[in-house]
Amino acid sequence: MDVEELRQRLEFEKQSLPLSAKLLSQCQIDFDKVDLAIEWLNQSPQHHIITLSDPDYPALLQQISDPPGVLFIKGQLEALLRPSIGMVGSRNASVGGLNMAKALATELVQMGFAITSGMAAGIDGAAHKGAVDSNGATLAVLGTGVECIYPKRHSNLYHQIQQQGCVLSEFWPQIGPYAGNFPRRNRIISGLSLGTIVVEATRKSGSLISARLAMEQNREVFAVPGSVIGGYNQGCHDLLKNGAKLVECATDVVEELSPLTQFHLENVANRHHIADNTTNLPFSALLASVGYEATSLDAVVEHSGKPIDLVLVEMLELELQGQVAQVPGGYVRLERR
Repeated sequence: MDVEELRQRLEFEKQSLPLSAKLLSQCQIDFDKVDLAIEWLNQSPQHHIITLSDPDYPALLQQISDPPGVLFIKGQLEALLRPSIGMVGSRNASVGGLNMAKALATELVQMGFAITSGMAAGIDGAAHKGAVDSNGATLAVLGTGVECIYPKRHSNLYHQIQQQGCVLSEFWPQIGPYAGNFPRRNRIISGLSLGTIVVEATRKSGSLISARLAMEQNREVFAVPGSVIGGYNQGCHDLLKNGAKLVECATDVVEELSPLTQFHLENVANRHHIADNTTNLPFSALLASVGYEATSLDAVVEHSGKPIDLVLVEMLELELQGQVAQVPGGYVRLERR
């Protein structure tokens, strides 16, 4: 991509954006900085710039009412193809909350999902850490430019994320932390994700902005319950009272999102001309077909829509992973914590 091509793309995106998005994007579509952006792009093969008309632009994010006109990305661009779960929560999280976020992220990446969060202190950091420690993909949506590491304590995490996923931002690469930018990046976290999990949040937590935006974007919202003492989980409890799905383990999320996940993967395969077997989410649809009581093989085949020979192979893999067990009459799902 040369200077003129990027300039033309940005001009096209600016003209095609709805009025609300134009107003939001005025501060980042600065044509005087195009030369600097191209210079940044050419510094590394892991630097990427994509616009709304680009085939690599995430299809889910494209669907929201105010998608960013341009995204700056550092890391593995293909991580954007993977179905993603957003995970947010308190910056001043409890030890229990941090452990829960890390455990959920670990289970979800093992099932083939990417974890999307904001690389903030607390729950965000624990979610990213759970993903990278399990060699899974994770997307960090920054409220700064992608060259600004914030908070500084996440310097190592920032570099680890780029090895297995990517950091991305709608802001020009050198932009530093500005309070007004962080709520805006939340729409990208929820917009990239099939659903968003709130792990721990008070009633005034900024993570509830992500939950509200996910609802407005017609995405699923999940919440982890916690102690009623101290109010540290009251935001999550309010979400549950208002229809969020209760989450105790990753399978609670997978069950709810299985149809959306399959649709997402088919969309990715069609859009990028990828053979179907290269985009299968490892066994999520199959796992959602197995209950905690004995489920017959015929029922699994019918519910999953997969041929019986493939079901047998994948059920064996799920057994080896400790996800299911074979019993008289079929299979049962094993509870995982």
